[in-house]
Amino acid sequence: MKIFLANPRGFCAGVRRALSIVHTALEIWGKPIYINHEIVHNDYVINKLKSKGIIFTKNINCIPKGSKLILSAHGASKKIEKKAQNRNLFLIDATCPLVKKVHNKVIHAYKNKFSVILIGNSEHPEVQGTLGQYETNFESNNSIYLVESKKDAKKLVIKQSNKLIIVTQTTLSPEKTYPIVKILCKKYPKIINPYKHDICYATINRQTAIKNLSKKVDIIFVIGSNISSNSNQLVKLIENQKNVFLINSENDINKHLILNTKNIGITAGASTPDILITRVIQKLQNINEYVVEEVDGVQEKITFNIPKSLQKEKIHIQ
Repeated sequence: MKIFLANPRGFCAGVRRALSIVHTALEIWGKPIYINHEIVHNDYVINKLKSKGIIFTKNINCIPKGSKLILSAHGASKKIEKKAQNRNLFLIDATCPLVKKVHNKVIHAYKNKFSVILIGNSEHPEVQGTLGQYETNFESNNSIYLVESKKDAKKLVIKQSNKLIIVTQTTLSPEKTYPIVKILCKKYPKIINPYKHDICYATINRQTAIKNLSKKVDIIFVIGSNISSNSNQLVKLIENQKNVFLINSENDINKHLILNTKNIGITAGASTPDILITRVIQKLQNINEYVVEEVDGVQEKITFNIPKSLQKEKIHIQ
């Protein structure tokens, strides 16, 4: 009996960078440090940071003037940034560089009078931040439009469709976005680069890994938060082919599911720390005598540096 571990799994470079920013800020200034929204979507990570003096809030007006505010890895709207500046908050941007690339596309589109179609989930903070990069001018016909489904794409009406681009939430899957893009291309054939999606490398790699994993096992546990977009996409990819369960920690494992299971697969969303993966393995091995085997996969070597301004502050205190 075996436990097969997907590769890659767990933290991506954007999450590692965001957490490095938080720990560096604590090292430089001490507590409290404020963060808009959750820095990443994982309860274990959030609770650990709270214990160190991090305060998470969605209400910028509740933050004392002059405080340090970190923008989460999901990014923030220009409106949030302006509110922070008006309260004289010291801003530290932990937005994932790959999300920042999408922001820059939207800003460039706005400046060049292009309309933008954003494919994504309206409730996700990344999407809210991306929507907030486009400063809609009500005197023109240009705007940004959110599309969440094929149904939305079919109903969409755009006044100015001669200058139009598509951007996507970085944590979706091509399986979800491409059918939507096809509908949009049929309606608006002048869309620029419609099939050049913005889904990040880490999301794609983890999706490929779970597909490979599913060929070897009887059941799969995806470790991640139920509000984590990339973790949910992993489940959706194979839920019609395999028994797959999204779990937050080892406490969510129902031992009756695996009593007669020979081969179990484990993967984890991009916001999941290694310690949770280790605990899940230990829980399973306490139930049955499983041998752990790594599945071959892409070795991720990408790293993102923390902001230069933060690097200088760190050097200054050393």
